[in-house]
Amino acid sequence: MGALAQQTIELPSWAFGNSGTRFKVFAQEGVPRDPFEKVADAAQVHRYTGVAPRVSLHIPWDKTEDYAKLSAHAAEQGVTIGAINSNLFQDDDYMLGSLTHPDARVRAKAVAHHLECIDVMRATGSTDLKIWLPDGLNYPGQDNLRARQDRLAEGLAEVYAGLDPEHRIILEYKFFEPAFYSMDVPDWGTSLLHCLALGEQAMVVLDTGHHAPGTNIEFIVAQLLRAGRLGAFDFNSRFYADDDLMVGSADPFQLFRIMHEIVSSGALAPDSGVNFMLDQCHNIEPKIPGQIRSVMNVQEATAKALLVDADALHAAQQSGDVLGANGLLMDAYNTDVRPLLAELRESQGLDADPMRAYGASGYAEKIKAERVGGAQAGWGA
Repeated sequence: MGALAQQTIELPSWAFGNSGTRFKVFAQEGVPRDPFEKVADAAQVHRYTGVAPRVSLHIPWDKTEDYAKLSAHAAEQGVTIGAINSNLFQDDDYMLGSLTHPDARVRAKAVAHHLECIDVMRATGSTDLKIWLPDGLNYPGQDNLRARQDRLAEGLAEVYAGLDPEHRIILEYKFFEPAFYSMDVPDWGTSLLHCLALGEQAMVVLDTGHHAPGTNIEFIVAQLLRAGRLGAFDFNSRFYADDDLMVGSADPFQLFRIMHEIVSSGALAPDSGVNFMLDQCHNIEPKIPGQIRSVMNVQEATAKALLVDADALHAAQQSGDVLGANGLLMDAYNTDVRPLLAELRESQGLDADPMRAYGASGYAEKIKAERVGGAQAGWGA
């Protein structure tokens, strides 16, 4: 119970805006119109789950004239500002790349954007700058693969030099999209190589949707933890590519296996340096309940991982008891942990059922009535 009580999961501000596919973005009533309303909605998730005390911002989507005011607003709502995410995928200048672009002017612009994000970190008290690069190539011969890595290393070094001592760069990777021939940071090894070259304040971000089908993600988790370079973990779920569905919806057993690796490595501890965050969109389901359900899915997978008898598992592994070892994992996975989590919430003064409690709160009806007029936040805004 103690480990579950200490668990925290960061929420993405963009999950509360309108989103969709490349075919259609579906608008919903009551969607936030600015970062202040996004933070207020994120605070509802924390209010009913008790484990979501941070909100990650995306710049420029969450730009505001007064970040101190936004931080104060977050505190009033019972949450804090988490990681600051840069955006290098919506400016026309970045069509051929950002930090890897052949034009030095464009690369300088991309560096300047990250330095701006570091200023936002200072103003909000954030310590993590999350970088995901859309940079890559669609065609062989389009650009020089090695030269792009050199440019990337140079640009990251400039950004890294702008960090304060308490700051970190957390560098994400993705094996395809929007580029299809070659992404400039396609995998965890490329991200790790750049982080090792930068220094101790650079860590890798693992996003569960950013791998080829069939990839053993828990193996990557183990390797990055061994190297002490897993800085953040982005939860979502996928059937085919980077679907950004609710975590645990497509393959709950995979989520359990990942959480087992995290628990067995001690990375669940608050001082592990690993920031756990949701990174997903809610295209057809309501935003706040979608985030609540996702948080609950992570909690359930974590609780099951904590039920694994570590001593018995080690003994079975050492003795070569293949079926016994697998059986210990399956017994934990097949355990219904929902009553345990309900008991934990009640011990914390929360409703045993966060979904029911939010539904009964009237908040959804309130924001639908109040948020009339203005431009709703959404993908690209």
